[in-house]
Amino acid sequence: MAVTDPTGGAPKGRFHWAAWRDSLSFRLFALTIGAILIVEILIFIPSAANFRAGWLNERVQAARIASLAIEAAPSRAVSMEISSALLANAEVLAVAEITEDMRFQLLPPQVPIPKPIVPVDLRAQAMGFSVVETLATLWAPEGRTLMITDFGVRDDSVLEILVLEAPLKDALWAYARNILILSLIISITTGAAIYALLLRTVVSPIRRVTASVEQFREDPGGWTRRLQPTQRRDEIGRAQNALSDMEAAVSESFRQRERLAELGEAVARINHDLRGSLAAAQLVSDSLARSDDPRVKRAAPRLERALERAIALATDTLQYGKAEPKQVAGQSLVLKPILDEAAEEALVRHGSIAWDNALPDTLVGDVDAEALHRIIANLVRNAAEAMGGEGRIAIEREGNALLVSDTGPGLPDDLRDSLFKPFGVTTKRKGTGLGLAIARDLALAMGGTLDLRETGPDGTIFALVLPALSE
Repeated sequence: MAVTDPTGGAPKGRFHWAAWRDSLSFRLFALTIGAILIVEILIFIPSAANFRAGWLNERVQAARIASLAIEAAPSRAVSMEISSALLANAEVLAVAEITEDMRFQLLPPQVPIPKPIVPVDLRAQAMGFSVVETLATLWAPEGRTLMITDFGVRDDSVLEILVLEAPLKDALWAYARNILILSLIISITTGAAIYALLLRTVVSPIRRVTASVEQFREDPGGWTRRLQPTQRRDEIGRAQNALSDMEAAVSESFRQRERLAELGEAVARINHDLRGSLAAAQLVSDSLARSDDPRVKRAAPRLERALERAIALATDTLQYGKAEPKQVAGQSLVLKPILDEAAEEALVRHGSIAWDNALPDTLVGDVDAEALHRIIANLVRNAAEAMGGEGRIAIEREGNALLVSDTGPGLPDDLRDSLFKPFGVTTKRKGTGLGLAIARDLALAMGGTLDLRETGPDGTIFALVLPALSE
């Protein structure tokens, strides 16, 4: 059974062309070879032009040597045998000399001259024109003859040499084949060297990053391959370190999620038992409400409301993770009695803390009484816990905001950023960390906001903004 390689996706010990063809390694290898071949082509064109010029110059030099031999002959005439030998050695068809508009046939042709005849003047040929003629020679039709014009032996003479184009064309194609073979060898060798270097410095790190990302996609919470931080400071190193940090953060997040899920199951079981106990206590409170004792009659309604809020709090804690926002029923209510009752409930164990409600008796807001009670009770209870049982808690109006302030020591710096996160932190010595999170959700449900205005050694101020306040 083949083993899957996490870095490439193909089974180990078996080469898969399709997988390698689609990989970054193949693309780098192919691009390297392609780039080198393009450079070789750009170099080949002028080098082929130089090769063609050298080939033509060789024939011109051979024709000059033949003309010197004829100059030494009596009456500048040689026999047919010598003329044929000179033409064969020069690899030309005929040689003529032009001086002062006089044309002299140094080596007359021994065979019929093929047509057409293409003139080639080497006396003032530019490189660009030579390149064009070289490309034309490579794809020239068969049977053409070149008439080469160049300077003769004497200063005032010009040589005209007739040569077949076919040998030049064959030589150029042979030269091109040799250059192609050499270019392929160079490109493959260079490509392999660059590929090996890139494979170690680029491809392998990217493979590790890709494998980790694919592992995350398949199973975000159960990685078997973890990226380790690297000392590299380039883009790949920064990406690998960023992904490594992300893996650690997400892995920790998944562990916390699992712990919270387990905690949720435990809370659900506890909540079931707690609601049963509270229901039993509610039955007892109903019995107490029927008592004739005046003190019991005064305390029973408060006890009943406290039990109802405790049941609601247990239910909200269990259902906190639901995506649906809590529904509240807003109505126009006088705020001061609601706030006083919430503070009285929150300060029942902190009798030495003063409560100062500076709101007007006629201040009215469009609120949900139960939601507002729970928000203020939570803020007052937290402030009382933070002050250690001594101090002053006040509430006042600022526009559409209710400012709840205390004279406590302020919040530590490590609590401020995650103050309203559920299960994150708690401002009390004992707590779930849900109080402020639920309070903010209740404020949002009423169309308002709850934020930390300021905190320091002189105390803490929370701002509860409500949709509309009026007197």
